[in-house]
Amino acid sequence: MIKRKEYIKAIVPFIDKPVIKAISGIRRCGKSTLLHQIIESLMERGIAAEQIIYINKELFEFDEIKNYKQLHNYISELSTSAGKKYYVFIDEVQEIEYWEKTINSLLAEGNYDLFITGSNARFLSSELATFLAGRYVEFRMQTLGYSEFREILNVKNHQSDRDDFNLFLKYGGFPGIHHLAMDDLVVRQYLQSIYNTVLLKDVVLRNKIRDVPMLDSITKYLIDNCGNITSATNISKFMKSQKRPVAVDTVLNYVSYLCDAMAFAQIKRYDIKGKRLLETNEKYFLGDIGFRYATLGYTPEAIAGQLENIVLLELKARNYKVSFGKIEEKEIDFIAERGSEKIYIQVCNSLSDDKVIDREYSSLNEVDDHFPKIVLSMDKGFDTTRNGIRWMNIEDFLLEK
Repeated sequence: MIKRKEYIKAIVPFIDKPVIKAISGIRRCGKSTLLHQIIESLMERGIAAEQIIYINKELFEFDEIKNYKQLHNYISELSTSAGKKYYVFIDEVQEIEYWEKTINSLLAEGNYDLFITGSNARFLSSELATFLAGRYVEFRMQTLGYSEFREILNVKNHQSDRDDFNLFLKYGGFPGIHHLAMDDLVVRQYLQSIYNTVLLKDVVLRNKIRDVPMLDSITKYLIDNCGNITSATNISKFMKSQKRPVAVDTVLNYVSYLCDAMAFAQIKRYDIKGKRLLETNEKYFLGDIGFRYATLGYTPEAIAGQLENIVLLELKARNYKVSFGKIEEKEIDFIAERGSEKIYIQVCNSLSDDKVIDREYSSLNEVDDHFPKIVLSMDKGFDTTRNGIRWMNIEDFLLEK
């Protein structure tokens, strides 16, 4: 087990502060492990075991806690010592009906430090914003990045001829795959089980979807078109061409549910000249690249979109707010912003000839501000700078600290 250092570093300043620490992320991204790592750090600081209350709604032993009253009773029974502070960890809190009532009450009592996780972005955020406004801080958690993926492989296996990056490109970053043999069939079955669980528990059941085959078809369309400009109208037209008509409003709802479950991330288009976000023609990327392998198998011809997906997830893990850029008729893959920082990024598989080089660099040449501009590719030893635009190998970028 590796430490998710960046997340722990971000959360530590808020420990023992009167705010709820809310960690959101797709199922199986490592939220439970992160909670245990925080608990370990508390015990290393001298916090007694009886001061820590842990509830995981995915475990059968906590099945009886179904609503806020039962949650409050359970915690109250374990926190009877007056004057002591208790550290409460609730994993998959959205499984408890009206959980926010108990969390709000415990926060008001003042002797609880509260940590919660959830696998539904809209559900968690709406409850936090409505009932706990100004009293929480949210941390968005991703699956393993490439550097973490490699760190685990290096601990498990020291063979030098291993192709780490292509393994990551195929399998993605769900931490659980590292408990398995690195065998294509085994890993794919595991990824399919996560995919099915996310669709069933976090999309179908939560949103009471009846046409599950249509949801599955729309999901696979999005997966096959990751990195392409996509609209609900285009999806509806495609389904009609397949003799499976579906209303545009239904597509919009289904896509929204998938994004709420963090199976996908929606990236908006930014007009660089007009300095504004555009309301149409978004792009969608997978919450973990492994879902492509789970559903469509290994598709090397789609590597360009997969590379973009990996770079996007890395940027989000580094806490950048990401959009893609429009400048006249040209497009920039990513505009990444974090505070006063901004980076323009182009991603491609290979700068194989002058035509490709011109295409990838020309968009960035149109941007006339002083912020860094980078072209990422799989090439090795490419000429590093052109007109102030930096080139980097994608692996090096992903491993950059």
